[in-house]
Amino acid sequence: MNFKQLFEMQKALDTFIEETQHVTHDVFEEKGLALLVELAELANETRCFKFWSTKGPSEREVILEEFVDSIHFMLSLGNMRGFALETWPEVQEQADLTPLFIETTVAVTAFISSPTEETYDDVWKKYGKLAYNLGFTVTDILNAYVAKNEKNYERQRSGY
Repeated sequence: MNFKQLFEMQKALDTFIEETQHVTHDVFEEKGLALLVELAELANETRCFKFWSTKGPSEREVILEEFVDSIHFMLSLGNMRGFALETWPEVQEQADLTPLFIETTVAVTAFISSPTEETYDDVWKKYGKLAYNLGFTVTDILNAYVAKNEKNYERQRSGY
């Protein structure tokens, strides 16, 4: 399995969802907002910003699944605009999570407002940096994506 195959898998899932849900309009903005929501859910599971709480982050697998939920929408948005990446953007740079989540939110918002290849690549770089700082490898991400992809098909089949 390589990274480029994820774009193909996502395209197939999106086609299945659009046919199942009878989607007939452009859903770019809806998917963009969904990406922002998934990013916020990821931040929430890390609890990196919750200075008022002593409770630690969620389990690694929960955080990875939230991370991969974002990847689904990033792939989908890229497919919608004809953008794709050949390889995972490994950005091995240490960063504090709270500012990194804010930077990533800004990058996603910039992409939604101006969907260019440059703004799209920037979102991926931010997610590459997030992955590094969360301790996720490319293999972790690929395996989690494949598992969640199948779960998403099952959800559609069962009337999610």
